[in-house]
Amino acid sequence: MEEFVVLVNPQDEVLGLMEKQQAHVNGLLHRAFSVFLFNQNGEMLLQKRAAEKYHSPHQWTNAVCSHPRIEETYLEAAKRRLNEELGIEAELSEKFHFIYKADVGGGLWEHELDYVFTGTYHSEFNLNKDEVAEVRYISLENLDKEISEHPEQFTEWFKIILEEYKHHF
Repeated sequence: MEEFVVLVNPQDEVLGLMEKQQAHVNGLLHRAFSVFLFNQNGEMLLQKRAAEKYHSPHQWTNAVCSHPRIEETYLEAAKRRLNEELGIEAELSEKFHFIYKADVGGGLWEHELDYVFTGTYHSEFNLNKDEVAEVRYISLENLDKEISEHPEQFTEWFKIILEEYKHHF
């Protein structure tokens, strides 16, 4: 099924729809969300993107990140993708939003108005293997160390969003 993203201006006013991959080729600003999940120990959930992903395969990233559909709120979309990718439900809270642009390789760009949500989860997962290769929890201290030592193992947008997250908390 062809997927579309919602193109917006910096004030989040809808400009139209565009096929997802074309929007990433053109580097056009579009709606997105990112979910950071934590366990009872304060460790962050990471997912390793599946090998089949058209960009950034086999890289670690936050719990879920994707794009709302035209008829969805950011929160509805975040909850939908938690279920579609990780097979879970979790209560989420919106924390902040910001705009970033990242070169993700292969002539593709993520240029997103990104709403960041957080939540807690400490139960079983039912991973969609077309999306997610594996998951793991990690302390923020160890995460910073891994990113510093092996930045190529993490998605470009995750590194940007994580730094923005740290500025807010």
